Amino acid sequence: MKRTKFTESQIIKAIKENENGRSAEEISRELGINKATFYNWRKKYSGMESSQLKRLKELEEENRKLKQMYAELSLDNVMLKDVLSKKW
Repeated sequence: MKRTKFTESQIIKAIKENENGRSAEEISRELGINKATFYNWRKKYSGMESSQLKRLKELEEENRKLKQMYAELSLDNVMLKDVLSKKW
């Protein structure tokens, strides 16, 4: 996954500036990003505070770990079924 050069707090700050009246074009030009990138950020992070964003990142990481654990256990289960189904 591509890493952004902006932190989540910088993204939230830019969105708050837009909510306070600055234009998206002006903010995008200042940050050196495409206007579409700014709108994607706004769609994803709008209405969030820094603490909420931190919690979201923690939950995403936990979800990733749980998915990985499930995949490993599923593979183990399939492997055991294959071994047990063979007649020796």
